[in-house]
Amino acid sequence: MPESLTLIQVALPVPLYRRFDYLASQPLPPVGCRVLVPFGRQQLVGIVVAHPAESELALSKLKPVSRQLDASALFPPALWKLLLWAADYYHHPLGEVLHHALPVLLRQGEAAERKPIACWQLSDHATHDVIATLKRAPRQQQAIQLLQDGPLPAAELREQGVDTPVLKQLAAKELIKPFDLHLQAREWLDHLLLHENDAPYLNTEQAAVLAAINHADDKRPFLLEGVTGSGKTEIYLQLIKAMLAQGKQVLVLVPEIGLTPQLLRRFRRRFHAPILTLHSGMNDRERLDTWLACKAGEAAILIGTRSAIFTPFKTLGLIVVDEEHDSSFKQQEGFRYHGRDLAIMRAQREQIPIVLGSATPSLETLHNALQGRYHHLQMTQRAGGAQAAQQHLLDVKHLPLQAGMAPQLLQLMDEQLAAGNQVMLFLNRRGYAPALLCHDCGWVAACPHCDAFYTWHQQDRRLHCHHCDDMRPVPHQCPECNSRNLVSSGVGTEQLAQFLEQRFPAYKTIRIDRDNTRRKGELEAHLNAIRHQEYQILLGTQMLAKGHHFPHVTLVGILDVDGALFASDFRATERLAQLYVQVAGRAGRASKSGMVVLQSHHPEHALLQDLLNNGYHHFARTCLQERQVLALPPFTYQAVLRADAPAREPLELFMQQAAQICHHYGAPDLQLLGPLSPVMERRAGRYRMLLMLQCPHRMHLQHYLQQLLPAIDKLPIHHSLRWHLDVDPLEVAG
Repeated sequence: MPESLTLIQVALPVPLYRRFDYLASQPLPPVGCRVLVPFGRQQLVGIVVAHPAESELALSKLKPVSRQLDASALFPPALWKLLLWAADYYHHPLGEVLHHALPVLLRQGEAAERKPIACWQLSDHATHDVIATLKRAPRQQQAIQLLQDGPLPAAELREQGVDTPVLKQLAAKELIKPFDLHLQAREWLDHLLLHENDAPYLNTEQAAVLAAINHADDKRPFLLEGVTGSGKTEIYLQLIKAMLAQGKQVLVLVPEIGLTPQLLRRFRRRFHAPILTLHSGMNDRERLDTWLACKAGEAAILIGTRSAIFTPFKTLGLIVVDEEHDSSFKQQEGFRYHGRDLAIMRAQREQIPIVLGSATPSLETLHNALQGRYHHLQMTQRAGGAQAAQQHLLDVKHLPLQAGMAPQLLQLMDEQLAAGNQVMLFLNRRGYAPALLCHDCGWVAACPHCDAFYTWHQQDRRLHCHHCDDMRPVPHQCPECNSRNLVSSGVGTEQLAQFLEQRFPAYKTIRIDRDNTRRKGELEAHLNAIRHQEYQILLGTQMLAKGHHFPHVTLVGILDVDGALFASDFRATERLAQLYVQVAGRAGRASKSGMVVLQSHHPEHALLQDLLNNGYHHFARTCLQERQVLALPPFTYQAVLRADAPAREPLELFMQQAAQICHHYGAPDLQLLGPLSPVMERRAGRYRMLLMLQCPHRMHLQHYLQQLLPAIDKLPIHHSLRWHLDVDPLEVAG
């Protein structure tokens, strides 16, 4: 080996459980920086992970690094160690883990150089009289309203539907002016202004919770279990205020993009400090600029979805995980990590506080709190004098339903709408109907690629499989008997919206689901219209249920959740209970009293009775007792080996061989279930099978997986077969 070249070890973004040796010139690229290396016939961006003394390969077979891309490590030491731990814990190739933690442009080899973040702010000419002249320019008026709470990045304005031409028109009128956010670390602290007048007085429960967090003498996580409307966000704001005053940065994780705008508005009303966002709705350049701004200490607060946990910070002082129970924190493809769990581990490694907030904590988190591993803080009263909503369980058996709605619910809607209130209806089913069938011969439109039916979307005249995304036109006649008597089966949000517009013509109905909130800014525009009472009837799926504050909603109707009562997944009842509480929490959040009506064909079901009579608090503890008796999580730990292939034969062979390996390395406390097929055996044209491993001790399960995976990885498999491991799965048979 030439004296000028030395060994380095590189992790590459390939699905292989190994690292690769290359030769690099002096001085050596530091651990944690990127290098461009030859790999087969291509050039890949890799990350240096070690400087080994020797290689298993002959030096003559090693290739030199093509180019060093960074002068220093991209990850701070604590974050670097977290990523190494995550790769080991989730048993995922290190190269893919490290690349997942980088913005896309850095994965592609772009320079890690900060560019100023373009922002806009109001000018001194933006007086009330001048703004009043914009009534005929709604987009310009919207931009002014958004900027009244403080400066905003141009990217965020675009997300909310204010594009560049609108901003230029306002700039030409000298109502707004651009500037670049390019502050040095901590410089924002010198200009930090807190809007103290906007901070409400804390009630007794809030004050007690805040004092408990501030005076805690250890670094255990805090579970903040507070009923909907109890003021959890105000606790976050008070904690963040203290951190900003110390010059520390704060990371706030939210489950979905839809919750980001309302949190941003509230945060910006309280803090004059750089508040940035990080989520999948941003383009690659915006994500990189935000990532680097946090790393440099330019951002005071970052609000982001699960992948924001991998953002480097200069002086991170606090992590908040809002709606910690939400399944969106679990990555379901590729590197299958849980954002909440990594947030807890990151806070532990960086010795900073972390607050997990929820009205319906996950049973895993609640169990940790009840066992004393977490501080358990509870708020049982709604803030601001708001009263808990009245709850009614409506038996719909034998009732004449219209678009899935009972006469009693329609009568309650008439009363609340006539009183000037808003009504919210929840139906977690998109499209016009969940199936299209022939009334003469019984044919049902089924997806040829999945064991599932097409959903009928009448407005677009298409059939859409929501599992594999296959779409096709609605047939004019039955392909089996040529009958034109094609009818819908079941009710979706599209069909219900049509019915509501006919039944309540004097009131405006808005439908919010993934089908009509695809464009940037569309969801936020709809939510703003709801807050301004432009719509009286709100209809939506899960998107509408989570965390939104609608003070004029006094009636919430939940139309159809019976399917979850008899689902095969043991977590289904927990998710249903959480969903019910979240949806019900939208009613009566201000001074007006609220009412929740749940329609069911099974009102006698124990879960529903427990929820309505005793609340989530009691339900969750009862459910934990059942889980303990049945030896299910969180009293045991699981990992699922999943595989799929276009044909059954290679899939069954592989899973049988994997099961034999598991039995060979097994131990008395390791339980195996399978191989077996999930409820939907075929999805997107591929057959699926799984093998579940369960153990009462987390460390024992990890030990077994370390032995099993190398052996399974060496199995000869068909070229079309794919397999992966999911540690701590949220869906076992999905």
